[in-house]
Amino acid sequence: MNNIFRMFIWVIMLVGGAALGLRMDALYFPGLLGNIWFHLLTFVPGALLLWAVLRASRNTGRLLAREGREGDLPRMQTNKLVTTGIYACMRHPMHLGLMFFPLSLALLTGSFSFIFIIAPLEMLFMLIMIRLVEEPEAIRKFGTAYREYMKKVPMFDLRWKCLKQLLK
Repeated sequence: MNNIFRMFIWVIMLVGGAALGLRMDALYFPGLLGNIWFHLLTFVPGALLLWAVLRASRNTGRLLAREGREGDLPRMQTNKLVTTGIYACMRHPMHLGLMFFPLSLALLTGSFSFIFIIAPLEMLFMLIMIRLVEEPEAIRKFGTAYREYMKKVPMFDLRWKCLKQLLK
């Protein structure tokens, strides 16, 4: 799947999720729409979660750029399987971080519908896309080496030592 198309899907999910959440709030939860206390309650966790998402993305992106590229490749492309650092803990650390992007935005907007309905659905969609698109692409790209890596390393690992390494 093309990187431009993936970014387009991200924008649709984030902007569309926020717009749909605010619209649903206006229809079904009008009491929360302008409730400053609910918004204040969700804003700080949203900001902290967004910080973690951006940090995880930055850390994993740098590692991939440094160790996953050999030769002259376009930006955001890899041709070497990275199995060191955080990638020794989990196969998709960047996706784990990015999976929480919709929830962080939902918390920042203070939209009840976005937080409790739309963001979880978007997170589930992302998990399905990793399983049905990312993993098969990695198998095609790296073959047996990736299949062996899959046997040894979980898709995600939520142990403290792995999360600490992801956010270092």
